[in-house]
Amino acid sequence: MRISRRTFAAAAAVAVVLPLSACGSGDGGGGSTDASGKVEGTITFQTWNLRANFKSYFEGVVSDFEKKYPDTQVKWVDQPAEGYADKISADAAGGTLPDVVNVSPDLVAPLAKAGLALDLDKAAAKYRKEYLPGAWASHRIPGMTGTYAFPWYLNTGPLFYNKSLFKDAGLDASKPPKTYDELFADALRLAKKSNGKVATLANVPTIEDFGRYGVELMNKEGTAFAFNDTKGVELLTKYKELYDAKALDPQALTATPESSGKKFLTGAVAMNPGSALDLGNFKKQAPNLYKNIGITDQITSTGKVNMYVMGVMVNSRSQRKPAAVAFAHYVTDAQRQMSFAKKVAIFPSTAGSLDDPYFSKEDGTDETRVRIAAAKSLKNAVNYTPVLFSEQMKTALRNEVAKALQGKESPKAALDNAVKACDRLLQQQG
Repeated sequence: MRISRRTFAAAAAVAVVLPLSACGSGDGGGGSTDASGKVEGTITFQTWNLRANFKSYFEGVVSDFEKKYPDTQVKWVDQPAEGYADKISADAAGGTLPDVVNVSPDLVAPLAKAGLALDLDKAAAKYRKEYLPGAWASHRIPGMTGTYAFPWYLNTGPLFYNKSLFKDAGLDASKPPKTYDELFADALRLAKKSNGKVATLANVPTIEDFGRYGVELMNKEGTAFAFNDTKGVELLTKYKELYDAKALDPQALTATPESSGKKFLTGAVAMNPGSALDLGNFKKQAPNLYKNIGITDQITSTGKVNMYVMGVMVNSRSQRKPAAVAFAHYVTDAQRQMSFAKKVAIFPSTAGSLDDPYFSKEDGTDETRVRIAAAKSLKNAVNYTPVLFSEQMKTALRNEVAKALQGKESPKAALDNAVKACDRLLQQQG
């Protein structure tokens, strides 16, 4: 896949539903978890739309692995972004799933339930300490024990804010909001001071916002959603206040990343998520904004930002498990991840890698400034989006949030309805 923060977010949200014929007992079985033994034989490694831009990198990784383990051969296959989930589903049903597969957490969930994803807590526990705890935990499935993929590359993005808009409202531009309570207070002040001409946010709350607010999103068994609790209702009620005060952009209900970016560019919105690419855009298109740009962490009341994560899964039915596990670990070890991160704007999931000067030392460039801000926040980041939360569920939540903001339903009724809809979809997945 082409890797940028926004395409990453979209791709990491693809939902896959395996045919019922592929569903197993849900215990992660389907093959022995023993991956000990000689690393040998031919295995297949599948990536997700990476060949076009990174052909030489992956050929180098495969070649180096085969030199390290002379009795192995790795066949690298790359699938296009479009239809990737369908391809995995078809391979799972047909018994042709590759030995090592590039997945996102939501893609690994049905494979783990069908007994096709190897439990690394059993098969490769010795490697666990090499990865950031939040990254390792991102491929766990509610209601199951185990971890079902090695964490690979991560992504996140800081928040940009317009210092001059903060100053105009009498706010301290050197102290942007960090928590949701601070955000709501500042947003109401900005809207009041500008007579409703300046909104602070351009997007409605998503499942990640509920997570960052500290809402319990799902029960521990993974059988039902729980974001309609008191805390969830409290968050949506606050957003309704923002919407009514025009502190949330009136077009937020239909906003896209592009439209939100445009609002920020023109000074109609005071804060917006972004990347180093956006900074370059501001420099060219809005020099005044660029001069007044502030960079801060994502808003969170938990102290932990959201991250997107990709993983590398081992097929539990692989006939060459020792080689498959060894290769999955090799692709995702610190050396390979650092090398990959320097080729594209992603971050390694390996412990200690984010302390590398590449992620911690300023060199005066905008790209480095944003990279350092993001890397710092990733050390204890978590993937808030539940692995069982599908695109259809996101739509159901968004529709109900819109009704609450427009006053068609109370925040409580809206979230109750969203949870009911998501629970129905969850049962259909099962």
